[in-house]
Amino acid sequence: MPGKIGLIAMRSAENAGGRINQILSEWRDGEQFLIPVQCPRFSSGEAKCVIQDSVRDRDVYILVDVCNNSLTYKMLGESNRMSPDDHYQDLKRVIAACNGKAERITVIMPFMYEGRQHRKTARESLDCAVMLRELENMGVHSLITFDAHDPRIQNVVPLMAVENVSPALQFTQALLTEYEDLEIDSGRMMFIAPDEGATERVVFLASLFGVNIGMFYKRRDYTRVVDGSNPVIAHDFCGGDIVGKDVIVSDDMIASGGSMLDTVRQLKDMGAKRVFVFSTFGLFTSGLDKFDKAYADGWFDRIFTTNLVYQKPELLAREWYFSVKMDRYIAALIDTVNRVDTLQNIIKPAERIRQMLDMYCSGR
Repeated sequence: MPGKIGLIAMRSAENAGGRINQILSEWRDGEQFLIPVQCPRFSSGEAKCVIQDSVRDRDVYILVDVCNNSLTYKMLGESNRMSPDDHYQDLKRVIAACNGKAERITVIMPFMYEGRQHRKTARESLDCAVMLRELENMGVHSLITFDAHDPRIQNVVPLMAVENVSPALQFTQALLTEYEDLEIDSGRMMFIAPDEGATERVVFLASLFGVNIGMFYKRRDYTRVVDGSNPVIAHDFCGGDIVGKDVIVSDDMIASGGSMLDTVRQLKDMGAKRVFVFSTFGLFTSGLDKFDKAYADGWFDRIFTTNLVYQKPELLAREWYFSVKMDRYIAALIDTVNRVDTLQNIIKPAERIRQMLDMYCSGR
């Protein structure tokens, strides 16, 4: 039986860690689980980790958000923004500071570090695979992540547990709560995959909703490389008629947003009634202005993303944006793993989604 929970919230995930600790405390008679840590830096930019409480025989859960670009550190007297590389290095420092004293270490990394660099197509590095092997070699027992860009990457570490969790239940709940006039049948609703990689998650949701799917195929220019990848020339649609239907576009992330905006524009041009977007990670790396314009032009009705990564205050204030809260879900994952219970009922939400849809369709 694993020991008492020890929750370490990295600086990148302090707010989420506080909320998760509060939820766990309510479930476990007021007990507190947060273990304070610091990663101070020397003037050269180098750093170390100091854990300020005992982790001996604890069941330790380390929460990190490698996408939190709001944090900075001092180097040579100047302020530097923390990159995913910096957050990952701090994570390794925390694991090293545990120094073999913890009973078990589980890393909760919602956005898998370097998950987009999951395969080799030229003379290039396999950064995600290297990361997983490093964590395994450092003694990490398991990794919990959400909607991995390519879940097959876990084959790199067949002896380390990698739980790839889907937020499909939370997205469904948010949509059905916000909109009471949805007509859930194949003649009035359709799920759309913005590219080939999103097909699996779209098929899963569409099969539960009992509706059809469509897919966009990204035509790329393989003669050029721009920002590390071949640029997209056009998005070609494969699917049935969408005129007058509510369409739901589902993907793992919105980065710059160019591909997603091109997708929703085409859907509106093809006659979609309303366009909703599900995206686990809303990074919005190129700002929000083009989304504001697209919303004003009627290209989409709502974008749903989770609070698994840092969200800028200006994003939360947007009329077109809905933040899907995941704190209680993460607390349930921690509670279940610590009790050595099965995760299948939590990470496989098909039955709960069916029940929710039945209640919605029956007016309850």
